[in-house]
Amino acid sequence: MSLVELKVPAIGESVTEVTLSKWLIGNGDYVNLDDPICEFESDKATLEFPAEAAGKLVWVAAEGDDLAIGAVVAKIDTSVSAGTTSAAPTPTPVAKAPAPVAAASNGGGVKEMFVPTIGESVTEVTLSKWLVGNGEQVKLDEPICEFESDKATLEFPAEATGKLTWVAAEGDDLSIGSLVAKIDTSVVTSSAANKTAPAPAVATTTASTSSSGHPSPAAAKILREGNVAASSVAGNGKDGRITKADAQQAVANKSNAPAAKPAATRAAVETALLGGSTSFSRATRREKMSRMRRTIAKRLVSVTQETAMLTTFNEVDLSAVMKLRKQYQEQFVAKYGVKLGFMSLFAKACAKALMEIPSVNAHIDGDHLIYHDFVDISFAISTDTGLVVPPIKNIESLKFHEIELKLKELAVKARSGKLTIDEMTGGTFAITNGGVFGSMMSTPILNAPQSAILGMHNIIQRPVAVNGEVVIRPMMYLALSYDHRVIDGKSSVTFLVKVKELLEDPTSLLLDL
Repeated sequence: MSLVELKVPAIGESVTEVTLSKWLIGNGDYVNLDDPICEFESDKATLEFPAEAAGKLVWVAAEGDDLAIGAVVAKIDTSVSAGTTSAAPTPTPVAKAPAPVAAASNGGGVKEMFVPTIGESVTEVTLSKWLVGNGEQVKLDEPICEFESDKATLEFPAEATGKLTWVAAEGDDLSIGSLVAKIDTSVVTSSAANKTAPAPAVATTTASTSSSGHPSPAAAKILREGNVAASSVAGNGKDGRITKADAQQAVANKSNAPAAKPAATRAAVETALLGGSTSFSRATRREKMSRMRRTIAKRLVSVTQETAMLTTFNEVDLSAVMKLRKQYQEQFVAKYGVKLGFMSLFAKACAKALMEIPSVNAHIDGDHLIYHDFVDISFAISTDTGLVVPPIKNIESLKFHEIELKLKELAVKARSGKLTIDEMTGGTFAITNGGVFGSMMSTPILNAPQSAILGMHNIIQRPVAVNGEVVIRPMMYLALSYDHRVIDGKSSVTFLVKVKELLEDPTSLLLDL
């Protein structure tokens, strides 16, 4: 017997212990070289541990054990060969199928489907919804389920044609590389041959219905929010798939349905006759937090616990900015095809101030401070699933229309769930605008690892004293939250005053004064 000991590897300088969160291979099962055998969870990430040899796996540690770096996790008996793998001559029935060409193309086996690598920072996803039923036929490249990460929702396509068997369930949290489903391609080949035998039209009809009645991610979201069952909606997309427009129409039809109100009224009358009351409700419902919401929660708590965060305030008179926008808006739109908004002016003002006060544009990395000779501003965008903060890079070098166009593009992608991992990564400073929701004043929370964030608020006509006279001006409160470990009070106040001065005299901003 030849045994290979598998030990917890060194993960990083600051990681001294991990938790064995999950076994991926059963005790006593055969394992191939480099197959993931278990998952380790550290305080920073979850990672898979691959087999260092092929053979019979023997567990040493159990799920939930806390293991120091170098501790023995398992042993592999390399003298045991994959004896069971040779008993796989099951393709024989496939060879007897009426359509040998189709059988050869499908391979007549079982195709296992694993969670794919999505991005460097994504280690786990949630299986939010199955799009194809357990045991149903599925076609190659047909979406079979939806994955939800902390950044986006994406569809997972079938890697073969055949009978789908679920392995994971809706709501399961799956690490990258985890088994999601299996596709029996031999079942498909034989059934496909049977379907094509009577008449080609039947096969065409069956194939076209595999996606029929299944909503796209955007459509599914609209139907859930509108409390409309997907089974009651006719799909006009490819292969009968329910599109976003179909979902919107179904929700609109439901809201305009005249029968809804009388039914509610009858229910209210019946309840009143029975001595009950419809004015009060004690109903509750329990919903699992989305992965994005869980990630946001963890990061916000982490920021408040791990930074010395505080906020400084000021107010800005936006009379000059509003006059500038009114005077040049038509020409700006005619030339660039986008409106001159407040955000590009605020972004340029912040970029100029950040270049002059680099500590506000820096962040902590261990015992070091990282300074940047560029300004990448992350903009907070509210979506139905949560807040995302994609950055626009090199704001200091962009023109106003370039910022507006890029911001519009990011907003559209964010609200349709199409932001890529690269588009979500980075940023040296952040801006959030609570004013669009009516916020008068707030203390925004830092977007780690950034050290500062500017909070914009609503514009209110308020009386202010100007040259000894009381006048009405469009005023906005500005809030700068910052990490006091990186930024001194003097730097934070100076930065905010500089932004205020640039916005109150936008000509100096345009002339780079």
